[in-house]
Amino acid sequence: MTVKKKKKTIIIIGSVMLAALLLLVFLIAPYTVGIILYDSVFGVRYKTTDYLAFHLSDFGGLKADRHEFYSDAGQKLVGYRYYTEESEAKGVVVLAHGIGGGGQNSYMDVAYYFASNGYDVFAYDATGNDESEGEGVNGIPQGVADLSHAINYLNDIEEVKGLPVMLWGHSWGGYCVSAVLNYHPEVRAVATISGFNKSGDLIKSQGEQIVGGLIDFMMPYVNSIEAFKCGDYCSATALSGFENTDCGVFVAHSADDTTVPIEYGYEIYYKQYADNPRFEFVKYANKGHNAIIYSDEYVSYMNNFAAEMKSFFGADKTPSHSEISSYYSAHLDRSIYCNGINTELFDIILDFYNSYL
Repeated sequence: MTVKKKKKTIIIIGSVMLAALLLLVFLIAPYTVGIILYDSVFGVRYKTTDYLAFHLSDFGGLKADRHEFYSDAGQKLVGYRYYTEESEAKGVVVLAHGIGGGGQNSYMDVAYYFASNGYDVFAYDATGNDESEGEGVNGIPQGVADLSHAINYLNDIEEVKGLPVMLWGHSWGGYCVSAVLNYHPEVRAVATISGFNKSGDLIKSQGEQIVGGLIDFMMPYVNSIEAFKCGDYCSATALSGFENTDCGVFVAHSADDTTVPIEYGYEIYYKQYADNPRFEFVKYANKGHNAIIYSDEYVSYMNNFAAEMKSFFGADKTPSHSEISSYYSAHLDRSIYCNGINTELFDIILDFYNSYL
């Protein structure tokens, strides 16, 4: 082999190796990392912590019927129709829960409020949560698919069939109740609490807090992973949902929310719809992400409870699950725990719903 041919061969081999390295660095490695990170959050199941769970007995007069229905990939979901027998329902509120703490059980106090004020409530566990099937949540847009199928299922529940449909969602659920309007323009009114406009927003907002600007490099890979897992539902945004319907839209958010920063939801909507009469906005200064749902008295009580529990076990001890459960059982005032919602906010939402009957 001549020297010239050897050089050419070396150049070709080097080019192939460089191309392979670049492929590894800019494609395979980021995708691999992206898949690992995505599955670490959305590839796992979430279950309501037993000592935090609500029970029907916590809410006087509240009744529940268990229902099973199916979502987009044939997975069985479990939901409950909550109601009271005091009055005939004037509408049905479909409740979409947040992510990370299990399913709809954490919002039974919300269901009780609406059920006590003239509405039936249908609340369900999304894919990968509590009683519903699924090895994991699958992805943020999965919530839109599940909600869409839940709304369809209302036609199979005789007691609510034909009633005006209202939606209520918090965090992940706040995104879902908005984005699902792309598929259900018949919805009368929506309340989105601490929600966001599109699926990538939640990932980006959390990623920025962990890896800073590097999240911008990772987002195209994350988006493609999500598209593979969730299909066409990935394209659904809150804004496109709002444009697809004439329903009323109620938006509440707190400026100090670090889980879903206000610029990913409320501020986007306010900029476009502040003067639109079918939109109503409530902005808090210091209610955070979860506390926005609750009264100041409730938040204060729970903060003191947590501090007293820490003092009880000692700063240097990490109590076991059973020890924490026993402490809750012995010390938690359930009359406060189960009646802590921010009635000032919920009364506004109730009036808003009523205006769209």
